[in-house]
Amino acid sequence: MSFQSSALLLSWAAILLLALVVAGLVRQVHALSEAARGRVPRGRGGGAALGPPPGSRAPAFDRIGPGLLLFVDRDCGACGDVLAAAGEVGGPLHAIFSGPAAGAPFPGTVLDGEGDGLFADYRVPATPFAVLVGEDGRVRASEPVGSAEALRELALEAAR
Repeated sequence: MSFQSSALLLSWAAILLLALVVAGLVRQVHALSEAARGRVPRGRGGGAALGPPPGSRAPAFDRIGPGLLLFVDRDCGACGDVLAAAGEVGGPLHAIFSGPAAGAPFPGTVLDGEGDGLFADYRVPATPFAVLVGEDGRVRASEPVGSAEALRELALEAAR
């Protein structure tokens, strides 16, 4: 077998392996999104529940109050876009950072989520993650929001 044939065969094997890995990742992201939207029973199908379920009592409501809680990280690329779009959602805004929030411009309350234990209390798996809490202290919606558009959709869904 020539060098070119060997290289071509090896390239196709690598492409096939990469396709399988990407397909597995897409499947995991889809399952995570479905679980977050409540289409798959929470806690079933191999994963822990994401965020507090809608209708449940919001953790630390007495300290934070109602509004949009955005769990973000200063070094997260998508978090900047989501923070910028947060003002369009309306209502009180609370940015809860996984680390230091120094220098992060935000029109609402800024909290240290790790120091206060809020990431654990709200079962936040990754950033950006949004939780909408109503005036009654109950969670209206909670799910990962990877873009400004996803945040807008969550706000619209919760308003219904």
